[in-house]
Amino acid sequence: MQQQPILAAVDLGSNSFRLQVARVESEQLYMLDGLREPVRLAAGLTADKYLDAPAQQRALTALARFAERLRDLPREAVRAVGTNSLRVAKNAADFIPQAEQILGFPIEVIAGREEARLIYLGVAHSLPHSQDNRLVMDIGGGSTEFIIGNGYTPLKLESLYMGCVSFSNRFFPDGKITKQNLKQAELAARSELQTIVADYHGQWREALGSSGTAKAIAEILEQNGYSQGGITRDGLEKLRTHLLNTGDVKKLDLQGLRPDRVATLAGGFAIMYAAFCELDITDMDAASGALREGVLYDLWGRFHDNDVRAVTVQQFMQRYHVDAKQAGRVAKLAEIFAQQFFGSENVSDSKNWEAALHLLDWAANLHEIGISVAHSGYHKHTAYILANADMPGFSKKEQARLSLLTLAQRGNLNKLKGQLNNIEDFILAMSLRLAVLFYRNRSDIGLPAMQVRCSGMEFHLAIEPEWLAQNSLTESALQDEIKQWKTLGVGLQIPVE
Repeated sequence: MQQQPILAAVDLGSNSFRLQVARVESEQLYMLDGLREPVRLAAGLTADKYLDAPAQQRALTALARFAERLRDLPREAVRAVGTNSLRVAKNAADFIPQAEQILGFPIEVIAGREEARLIYLGVAHSLPHSQDNRLVMDIGGGSTEFIIGNGYTPLKLESLYMGCVSFSNRFFPDGKITKQNLKQAELAARSELQTIVADYHGQWREALGSSGTAKAIAEILEQNGYSQGGITRDGLEKLRTHLLNTGDVKKLDLQGLRPDRVATLAGGFAIMYAAFCELDITDMDAASGALREGVLYDLWGRFHDNDVRAVTVQQFMQRYHVDAKQAGRVAKLAEIFAQQFFGSENVSDSKNWEAALHLLDWAANLHEIGISVAHSGYHKHTAYILANADMPGFSKKEQARLSLLTLAQRGNLNKLKGQLNNIEDFILAMSLRLAVLFYRNRSDIGLPAMQVRCSGMEFHLAIEPEWLAQNSLTESALQDEIKQWKTLGVGLQIPVE
């Protein structure tokens, strides 16, 4: 992957959308420009988890502004990620294509633990080195991430379904703050925290809060004399008393409280207060790094042969006891086929061969992980694992494509009807499927010279007739392949001279 001098990250958060642009110089990233739009996407989630029209319009308007700043940057230099609201919205699949068209770049919806990993990466790069474990807490609009890490390495990652927007809407819909609704919000947050208390309690020396809510609370405590620095338990108690005495967020008179933070302060405070109580936090500093910086450093790593996705694939191969030699054989042959298919005249304008070939390589290396569950139908087990496991570095969309490719590796192709959406998908599925077929005997057999090409939905495989005549099992399997692809309206021609 060719290094880019400018990188950009877009964070489509549940409260705010953020854009961060950085310059790459030697082995460092220098932050150049940042934009923030208080979209409050989570506030537009209806009771049945649909993004309403006003929230969608706010989001599209913000992305249009970002698009102007990102103009002329190459596709590989920009990474846009969606978080909790886009994870849970039932109409996200309809909204995201509109958003991508306006932004001009693809949008990845990332899982909660992947969000936590990227947050920690951003925070870790903003801090001096330390030998001690650190706790990082990030209160977002719809979820809150908790990470324990050391250096640049996250040790524990969790994402809990509570955020400053969702809690404010749920417990303080009219802005009124009473003893009853504040206690209900705090108890709800403490209940969520019960799932991690045993693993997290006492496992760090320093606590850090990232993103807007932590920074807002820290500024309020400091500027109103409730804290000498950062967030403290005593400072939170004083702020809690002030909130109850005022009784209405719209009447709050607090130094450091920005107008765009008023509507979400009560919900964010309840989550922060509950975390201090349940995890026995005494003080917390606000960190300058957050998700968007983590996305930038992760993107930067991909240009320096330090792609965490490759590490994840290797870890999965070890965890599921993959036959590395067999995986290597299949991966190498699948890549040869795919390169020839992509080189065909009608697909010579394919946008992103390199990314597609990386995906194919990962799918080939992981295509047999389901054997650890059961050999019968192992491709289905593989597909399920890849679709549902926590895979650091991978977006939900990438996991879905890996799952689909490995599901396609063998068996009846009826299961793929309507799921392969473009020529790239067909090329990758065809390449992996043929590679698995030719190495069915799981040995380093001498394969004949083969040439493949495609024209629209017509695929061609040229192979030595003499070799086929001597390998009747493979010939029979190829004839069945022709029938299988025909069910999807795809032609596979294997001329015999």
